[in-house]
Amino acid sequence: MAERRKDRPWLMRTYAGHSTAEASNALYRRNLAKGQTGLSVAFDLPTQTGYDPDHVLARGEVGRVGVPVSHIGDMRRLFQDIPLEQMNTSMTINATAMWLLALYQVVAEEQGADPGKLQGTTQNDIVKEYLSRGTHVFPPVPSLRLTTDMITYTVNRIPKWNPINICSYHLQEAGATPVQEIAYAMSTAVAVLDAVRDSGQVPEEKFGDVVARISFFVNAGVRFIEEMCKMRAFGRIWDQVTRERYGIENPKQRRFRYGVQVNSLGLTEAQPENNVQRIVLEMLAVTLSKDARARAVQLPAWNEALGLPRPWDQQWSLRIQQVLAHESDLLEYEDIFAGSHVIEAKVESLVTESLAEIDRIERMGGAMAAVESGYLKSELVSSHAARRARIEGGEEKIVGVNIYETTEPNPLTADLDAAIMTVDPENEARVVAALHEWRDNRDEARATEALAALKKAAAGTENMMEATVECARAGVTTGEWSWALRDVFGEFRAPTGVSSAPVAVTAEAGTPLALVREKAARTAEDLGAGRLRLLVGKPGLDGHSNGAEQIAVRARDAGFEVVYQGIRLTPEQIVSAAVAEDVHCVGLSILSGSHAELVPDVLHRLREAGAPDIPVIAGGIIPPADAAALIGAGVAAVFTPKDFGITEIIGRIVDEIRKANKLDPLEVSA
Repeated sequence: MAERRKDRPWLMRTYAGHSTAEASNALYRRNLAKGQTGLSVAFDLPTQTGYDPDHVLARGEVGRVGVPVSHIGDMRRLFQDIPLEQMNTSMTINATAMWLLALYQVVAEEQGADPGKLQGTTQNDIVKEYLSRGTHVFPPVPSLRLTTDMITYTVNRIPKWNPINICSYHLQEAGATPVQEIAYAMSTAVAVLDAVRDSGQVPEEKFGDVVARISFFVNAGVRFIEEMCKMRAFGRIWDQVTRERYGIENPKQRRFRYGVQVNSLGLTEAQPENNVQRIVLEMLAVTLSKDARARAVQLPAWNEALGLPRPWDQQWSLRIQQVLAHESDLLEYEDIFAGSHVIEAKVESLVTESLAEIDRIERMGGAMAAVESGYLKSELVSSHAARRARIEGGEEKIVGVNIYETTEPNPLTADLDAAIMTVDPENEARVVAALHEWRDNRDEARATEALAALKKAAAGTENMMEATVECARAGVTTGEWSWALRDVFGEFRAPTGVSSAPVAVTAEAGTPLALVREKAARTAEDLGAGRLRLLVGKPGLDGHSNGAEQIAVRARDAGFEVVYQGIRLTPEQIVSAAVAEDVHCVGLSILSGSHAELVPDVLHRLREAGAPDIPVIAGGIIPPADAAALIGAGVAAVFTPKDFGITEIIGRIVDEIRKANKLDPLEVSA
């Protein structure tokens, strides 16, 4: 019997970028030399949210979680000596996706590439930014217009490009169940396709080309069977929606095309070596089943709950993919789950429940209306709170966290500060200086004229992509492009979902929450306050608000009055609110690495405002050396991902309030 020919492996990517365009370029070329088959660009938060590196909100964020790209010069350096016509490049960019695609196209043309041959993806899914990741800039309606203009432009000019990557990945990170992940992603896709259809920019006979370029970016969690069935359900629903709603007859155009980053939410700071087997198991969920196999896979590194992975850590994740693809017999067989009644029953259940939720969102007016009403955000906050409660109660077990916590010393983290990569704190000043030099040396008249044309296009009805490409060529900066559109469209602050989230943990007599509630009430009484007041703040540009929201919800349930104004605040705004609201404690949540700069700034401003006794706590991905430095600077307590007990954290906050106000420690008996 002849040996079966192996299927082609999926695209293998590593999500990467840091410090500067030059440093990231060197990293990309090393990864490609190691066998990576596609690029996945991580941009820093100022780039993602439309700020130049010298803006006040960019302070401490430049080059932290990705590469800063401020203009065409940065994009040239980012891809120097990388032939873009031969690449398949994924760019995780949303609010400013049109801008980054324009820069990419112009650099490719400067290399001599034919735009018609460019392959890759811009994420460009703004809905999930409102719900989970927080890098939105503009309100929903103009954001959808930007997406629509990009899609119609690429279908005509860059036909091999995926102009949007409907991203349910961050929905799961924000607590979404499989049904919510499917339903919210599909509702987003429907909103986008309806907008493209209704724009009149694509003739009816070419609409199948639009559908064929819609891709998805999903999350694969550790519940292997459920996640694999989720992908089969995704494909089944997409086939049904594109056939019935849009009349797409060509099965190739209806194919569900997706890429994956496996789950980072489940990676643990405690016993981080366990993350390796979690990553492998999650990868199998999206590769083992041929009929639902991912087109592209990128894996996190084992130490992402500790900080920024090093090149060696990223190599390890790449090698995990390569061993599976090249050493195993995975790619030699047809779908091994076909005909399984267990799998089929689970898929049918997910399809039925997801279609019901999609219908519920449709009756609300669609995904955009469900964002603006706060429904989607509230549902995610509630789901996440329920998951955290299951972990705290031991119902959902996590090895090394709430079960089997005893461990041997870990040689991988013996020197914890060397087990992650750090960004030179002087890097930001160099990037800002280079930006000022760029502005000084460009053709200012051309840049001004290009921005005026962009604003005119935005204020009218014409497609904004051509004007954006000219801005790229003219040397306009990321911040200038975004502010031009802010002037026309305004900005948007998404609902937080905190006030409407239901109680996730009961406070029955004798429970941990009941004890914390009593301690909070007695402390408020001792201070002559009706209730303790906690300000939860997110300084800087980090939009990962899940942790802050869960602290806010649990503090509310413990009897606190919670002040939470959402993401993207300056230290000055946080201190102003703390003083105005006369709060008893300030809690700061930062996951982007800017804690070393922003938290001390908040402490300094509190002293300047005459409120030095308000205790400040900090939470996030904070390495031990940084935590020690923050404590030395005056922070009352530091919490990291290993501190999974939210009720205990709230109890600790009460303790710090008592200590700051020179009250005796309070022990509350059951």
